[in-house]
Amino acid sequence: MYDQQGGHELALTELRRRLADGLAQARLNQTQLAARAKLGRTTVWEALFSRKPVPPSAGTVAALAGVLKLPMPELLELQRTAAEGVGTVTTAGPGRPIGEWDPHDLEVHPAGPGRPASLSDAPAVRVLPGYVRRAHDLVLADAVREAVAGHSRIVLLVGTSSTGKTRACWEAVQPLAGQGWRLWHPFDPTRAQAALEDLHRVGPRTVVWLNEAQHYFGDRAVGEQVAAAVHHLLVSRERGPVLVLGTLWPEYAQQYTSLPSPAAKDPHSRVRELLSGRTLAVPDAFDAQALAEAAALAVGGDHLLGAAITRAHADGRVTQDLAGAPELLNRYQHASPAAKALLEAAMDARRLGVGLHLPQAFLTDAATDYLTDTDYDHLTDDWVEQAYAELAKPVHGKQAPLHRTASRPRRRPPTPTTAAGVVAPPLAGPQLRLADYLEQHGRVTRRHLCPPASFWHAAYTHLARPEDLANLTQAAGARHRLQWAHHLRHRAADSGDTNALTYLAEMRNMGGDREGAEALFRQAADRGDTKALTRLAEMRNMGGDREGAEALFRQAADRGESEGLYGLAVMREEVGDREGAEALACQAVDYGDHFALVHLAVMREEAGDREGAEAAFRQSADRGDTDSLDRLVQMREEAGDRQGAEALLLQAADRGDPFAMHGLMVMREEAGDREDAAALACQAADCGDTGTLNRLAQMRKEAGDRESAEGLLRQAADRGNTEGLDLLAQMREEAGDRKGAEALLRQAADRGNTEALDLLTQMREKAGDREGAEALAHQAADRGKTNTLDLLTQMREKAGDREGAEALAHQAAAHGNIFTLYFLAVKRKGAGDRQGAEGLFRQAANHGNPMALCDLAVMREEVGDREGAEALARQAAAHGNALAFSVMMPALLHRLWPHGLDPDGMPTPPWQP
Repeated sequence: MYDQQGGHELALTELRRRLADGLAQARLNQTQLAARAKLGRTTVWEALFSRKPVPPSAGTVAALAGVLKLPMPELLELQRTAAEGVGTVTTAGPGRPIGEWDPHDLEVHPAGPGRPASLSDAPAVRVLPGYVRRAHDLVLADAVREAVAGHSRIVLLVGTSSTGKTRACWEAVQPLAGQGWRLWHPFDPTRAQAALEDLHRVGPRTVVWLNEAQHYFGDRAVGEQVAAAVHHLLVSRERGPVLVLGTLWPEYAQQYTSLPSPAAKDPHSRVRELLSGRTLAVPDAFDAQALAEAAALAVGGDHLLGAAITRAHADGRVTQDLAGAPELLNRYQHASPAAKALLEAAMDARRLGVGLHLPQAFLTDAATDYLTDTDYDHLTDDWVEQAYAELAKPVHGKQAPLHRTASRPRRRPPTPTTAAGVVAPPLAGPQLRLADYLEQHGRVTRRHLCPPASFWHAAYTHLARPEDLANLTQAAGARHRLQWAHHLRHRAADSGDTNALTYLAEMRNMGGDREGAEALFRQAADRGDTKALTRLAEMRNMGGDREGAEALFRQAADRGESEGLYGLAVMREEVGDREGAEALACQAVDYGDHFALVHLAVMREEAGDREGAEAAFRQSADRGDTDSLDRLVQMREEAGDRQGAEALLLQAADRGDPFAMHGLMVMREEAGDREDAAALACQAADCGDTGTLNRLAQMRKEAGDRESAEGLLRQAADRGNTEGLDLLAQMREEAGDRKGAEALLRQAADRGNTEALDLLTQMREKAGDREGAEALAHQAADRGKTNTLDLLTQMREKAGDREGAEALAHQAAAHGNIFTLYFLAVKRKGAGDRQGAEGLFRQAANHGNPMALCDLAVMREEVGDREGAEALARQAAAHGNALAFSVMMPALLHRLWPHGLDPDGMPTPPWQP
């Protein structure tokens, strides 16, 4: 239709002219057109009037042509020609222009059946309902603006299934489409592998799309490496700006960000570091304002939104309705007994850690004990086929409760690891996937239930993936189903789970079977677990076999295990080879053990070798470890060498180390060199550490120089540090300027500082403005931060307002905080009010807090009510999380049932492991 030279631009101009003329002839405004075309108003404006070189998508053109009654084939031809022009622009890195993406290909839930594009054979156009912006969209918009300004950013939206997380990300990146940004969605052959293989190729002005981020960061093999690669991308100036967007369910976010207990492994340290301060809560429901905006769009012609509001107005769960959740739930609730049993077995499997792809043979065998005796007696010979056929029928949104699926086979060259048998064989037979919303529903409604015996037997019989078996082993143990945990652990070990092998090896070693323990550690090592080699080496060393230990440490080191290098370093140190020990410790640092040199330094320090300790600390500090630098400085100061301490900090500061600048600033300020201290604080802020300005301000304030302190805090606030606003507000309040203090805290809160809301709430409460304090606490809770309600609860309890405290605790529970009621009960118990405490514990338990059940059980046991204690302990054990949360529960369970419980909750008879 157009010549190649300039044809793409001409096609885009002609396309927009025709659409604008059609709008004028139809006598519609942009809002009306957007509502009728089921498009966003921004999308319509950019399609018709934008001067950006990126054309609208084919779906947008088809939707607009249908409403405006324009010749669709001609307009689609113009769109294709214009899009080819965009496609000729080459940009380094994976991904393609945002305008070329269909949101449904990025896993935005379909909201209804597709609408035919025309009378021709063109595929149906899947439209999106109108979009209602909420609080989290404002934060996303800020991240996009910062990315446009040249700053790499990452935001992960956290919310339950079908709450609009992915759609929010899609809407957020639309302004980037007209500025030439690309979007990359890694997913083939698996999400984690695709991300790890190509993250290093991502170029500037790219959106990295990590929808359902648990598939990237939760991968047992490479999740930590993916997190490290994303972090490297974000801090690489030459590759920025980039915008990383992802979504997570709350349970995954909690799993990745929670600190492990001191004795436990830390499998998500890099992920936790990456996500710190970068998650954004998405509420389950629309609030009143969002519902009103949705209603306005419905009045304007958005029938999908109108129908959803009609069904969901009571609870505000509009996005779930649009995604087909109500029909899915209806299908589950009214399913035949056999189909319901299969769904509940699938729900239990997913919530206890079995992978997405559930073997049909496993579900079939697992389902039998979910049936009542009557329903089981009425099963027909073809009940399996009938039940699966019933569950495969799709509901609104083209989702089925339980549908057939297949995992992509990995096609990679063999490696020594795979040859050793680490990779489990592919699952045999059909595999099924549970609908996301039903999975989420099962996690909530069945969290307090332990699966029946058929479930555990089917898992033992049919599951083959080591990860599935390991997760179920943990789930059985957490529910005090000790016998099943024992057998599943052995099954996991047989299938190649090295964690199970090392656990069994440790048990053998503790039982005195050193030879059996070594054999199991060796099996784990042969299957790729290099840490098992280091454990073997430690056992040999403790047994006096230094030569054997060194050989094993060397084997581990040759396989890239940093602990093997560190073990060798310790052995070199013990025989006086200080130079060899340091070289090996440095090697261990290069292999990922960032504390090897620190441990070596501490060993020397404890042995009284300060000079040797300083040498090791210096090596570690030279490699960027700020804690080692701090210790070096401290050692110099302890030795009275203040000049040497300052020289160390100055060297690091010259390398651009903001932590060294901070330390140097403190020393200069303490020495009275105020001008140089301020310069260093500004220099640190320029390197990204604006907290140094706050620290100097605090020092000036403590010295009585309030004017200088306020100036420094304003500098910090101007550089984006909202903590400076917090401190300024405290100073304003101390000076009697309550109004000014509140204005500063409000400013900080508007910039996303939820701690400012805490301070503002306290000020309102202390001033007697209880209504204002509660309004602020709810505002914080709506942003996903319920700690403010918790703080207000404590204040009311301390003031003697027990009724007000309980009311606020219940409000916190309604926002998902299951701890406020519990801690209020603990406080009442500590004050001697056992009756009041027991009532609050029961209320907390009703909100899903397993710790409350534990405390109740212990309280019943303390007063001699064994029957009541057993009933509550059974509930807590079935919940599963009780063992993780309570230090009292394991001892109580072993006192009551030393051999464990059967799946039905009855005591397990004595058995021999």
